[in-house]
Amino acid sequence: MTRPAPIALPPPMRAALETAYATPPRAYHNLAHVAELLRHYDAVAAGEGWAQPIEVWLAVLYHDAIYEAGRSDNEARSAQLAADAIARWLPEAGVDVARVIELIELTARHGSLAPNDFPPDAHGDDTRRFLDCDMAILGAEPAAFDVYDRGIASEYRHVPRWLYALNRRRFLKSLLARDRLYLDDGFHARLDAQARRNLRRAVTTKR
Repeated sequence: MTRPAPIALPPPMRAALETAYATPPRAYHNLAHVAELLRHYDAVAAGEGWAQPIEVWLAVLYHDAIYEAGRSDNEARSAQLAADAIARWLPEAGVDVARVIELIELTARHGSLAPNDFPPDAHGDDTRRFLDCDMAILGAEPAAFDVYDRGIASEYRHVPRWLYALNRRRFLKSLLARDRLYLDDGFHARLDAQARRNLRRAVTTKR
């Protein structure tokens, strides 16, 4: 059951967000991906809780709003889009816009962060759990992981197949080599083992 949103989005704000996620059409980084993150967001909200639920929720909504496969500035552009949208449609909501920007921009560093990169407090917990929500797909059931993997490949169809396969395998192997795939202890306990099984299978499957 979906929990109530922590803040209501004005209809024009929601419509603009939906348009952003449809431009360009994406096989993975789309609204279905956002919906999956919201499922993990709700699970944390029902359990450990969020110190800044509105800010994290908005970061979830906007973190991939601008996405062009291969560009290095998607996260920064998505963060700016979020900031502009909040200023336009939620000016009186008291949103910590800097925090929303920070969370979105951190998604550019997936695979290079460690748990102790963030303080051992509620603020740090929010950061770790938000980032883990975005990486939770790695620890999904095999069929769901395979859909994700094919979706990423589809988004990079403009790249020569051999080059994509080389770089993708290199990235997945780098994740496997890390001591921790997940920053939060709860996510680590729930998802690490399955994520490693998925990753090992992915790097040994001919692409």
